Amino acid sequence: MSEKTVLLVEGMTCSNCAQNITRHLQNKGLENVLVNFEDSEVTYTDAHLLPTSTVISEINSLGYKASANISSAEIEKKTWTTLEKRLLISTLFTIPLLLHMWINWHWLHNPVVQLLLCLPVIIIGLLHFGKSAWGSLKHKMPNMDVLISIGSSAAFVYSVIAMFLFYGTEKVNHYLFFETSATIITLVLLGNLIEQRSLKRTTAALESLTRLQPQTANRIIDSFTNTEHTEEIQVRNLKLNDLVLINTGERIPADGHIYWGEATVDESSMTGESLPVEKNINDNVLAGTILLQGSIKIIADKTGDNTVLNHIIEQVKHAALHKPDIQRMGDIVSAWFVPVVLFISIITFCVSYFIADVSIQQSLLSSIAVLVISCPCAMGLATPTAVAVGIGKAAGNGILVKGGDTLEKFANIKTIVFDKTGTLTTGKFSVTGINYFNYEKDLIHYLISTLEKHSTHPIGKALVEYIKHEGNINISFNSIQEEKGFGMKANDHDGNTYTIGSFNTAKNITHDDTHQVYITKNKILLATIDLEDTIRHDAKATVDYFRSQNIKVVLLSGDNLYNCKKVANALNITEVCTSMLPHEKTNIINELKKDGLLAMAGDGINDAPSLATADVGISFRAATQIAIQSADIILMNEQDLYSLCNAHNIAKATLKTIKQNLFWALFYNVVAIPIAAFGLLSPMIGSLSMAFSDVVVIGNSLRLKIHPSLRRVRQSV
Repeated sequence: MSEKTVLLVEGMTCSNCAQNITRHLQNKGLENVLVNFEDSEVTYTDAHLLPTSTVISEINSLGYKASANISSAEIEKKTWTTLEKRLLISTLFTIPLLLHMWINWHWLHNPVVQLLLCLPVIIIGLLHFGKSAWGSLKHKMPNMDVLISIGSSAAFVYSVIAMFLFYGTEKVNHYLFFETSATIITLVLLGNLIEQRSLKRTTAALESLTRLQPQTANRIIDSFTNTEHTEEIQVRNLKLNDLVLINTGERIPADGHIYWGEATVDESSMTGESLPVEKNINDNVLAGTILLQGSIKIIADKTGDNTVLNHIIEQVKHAALHKPDIQRMGDIVSAWFVPVVLFISIITFCVSYFIADVSIQQSLLSSIAVLVISCPCAMGLATPTAVAVGIGKAAGNGILVKGGDTLEKFANIKTIVFDKTGTLTTGKFSVTGINYFNYEKDLIHYLISTLEKHSTHPIGKALVEYIKHEGNINISFNSIQEEKGFGMKANDHDGNTYTIGSFNTAKNITHDDTHQVYITKNKILLATIDLEDTIRHDAKATVDYFRSQNIKVVLLSGDNLYNCKKVANALNITEVCTSMLPHEKTNIINELKKDGLLAMAGDGINDAPSLATADVGISFRAATQIAIQSADIILMNEQDLYSLCNAHNIAKATLKTIKQNLFWALFYNVVAIPIAAFGLLSPMIGSLSMAFSDVVVIGNSLRLKIHPSLRRVRQSV
């Protein structure tokens, strides 16, 4: 049996490090390896139950430090503190080395002084980059640290040799490049620091979600006695069915339902809906939302890791790790990048010195410039940074996306399929009539109230609410079950079979398919029920948006032709498939997928197979659990179908940003490396360019944060 393991890793200096760890662990037989450079986290599945200690040793052999008993916050604090200290020390020793180029102080031109100033910086460089570089070389997976280590070390070693050969002569200073060696390390450390701080901004949405969870809660003690009082406890100590008091201005600490009081609640952090929601007795509340006005007492239904908020945090956290297909190009290029750059660097030196008759100093500098200007990290950051920001923006709009690959697919869909009931319509049915066929009303009412309470379908819930059985009938059932696409089926002790469901349950009994519900006993029709459902207020705008994007819209439902046509005509949907069983829906989905990527929106048990079959499955938070599990996108605000348009807009913007990032990363390296090879760029300028090329990619990804929401332009659709 496969087992999922999470480890935390210190020492990753760039996204290229994360790719090397991924490839190495995959070569060792681990599956689903996901390395999150931003959070210093490694997640993998091990079908062979390889000991965790062995995996840690493998990661450590690459030059990093893995652990299962340290938090990401501790690693972040330790990494930042170490990096800042190393940058500060390097800067203090590098500045005097650079000053000798402009200030004619005799002691600054002394080779021994320059060596002593450079030595601490070189040691820091070897500590910061060298260990990782050596580990990657041992496993034949050279990373970016190899380029930095070779470039800075080559300049240092050449300068040391020249110092001993020409010490005491006037031309010794012409052969010293200590300032080049120190500057390369200092500028790359600066780039690392800026990159890490910029990356934290790409995961700001995750951090803001984490901060939503309050630390304490007021648990009610002795609630049903005259001695009722509260005690303040840590939220992590809340248990199922605990009673909790929440007052104005406090965050709700658990998912639950109100049993006393009424309040106004801000759920914008969870659903993206800016308007406050009025809550009364029996209404559900969510952990992390804010009680704006009032005072309530709730019963905790879900606590800790089981709350909706925690599930959202976990989904957002891991969603960015699922790579879109477009990233494969970047991964392939990155895998070959370092060996190719090393080869180009060697060719540059050989051609310059042996063929072009360039001096050994200039040939060496050109070769080093090739090494330090190259930047595989930009390609590694191109996709994950954009995905992290895109998924974070979606979460801020009440849209939960389960993977970066989902964003890519959703941006490129050619067809979107909508279920009718509960998706394009509100799912809040009202009974308009019950047709009895000479059978006792009490029996029919009893069957409805008894069987439909086991249903998860909106029609079943509406029937239970409408029918209040008060008769004396009492049937003992052996089994009651809900069948996808049919309805409820039950057997009693006398061998009778009862069904309450769609026309599919009675099509062998009657040809009249104009009703919504049919009730049978032993294949005899007892009654039919007519219901009305209302179209969502934003369904028309949603359908019009996708049509405006040249995306084909299809209505796919298990309901009858009359009801489906009524909705389709109101929404201008021309392609309609009706009276579909779950397996028939799946067949239709597979057929439509031949025209390109397809998304499916639905919320019921009977939609689950179709959601799983579609390239992108879409459901609501209030949908059935199996529908949510089958979906790739979950709309947290079940009252807002239009947020699906926001999701599509964000997906398109994210994919566009990824393409821009990859173009920049490739363009930068294709242009910069030849310039360095022709000796037109000094290593110091090269290292500065390399350090900030990553920042350009990250900055472009951060622009997604200010991408306009579709809500602002809804009127133009």
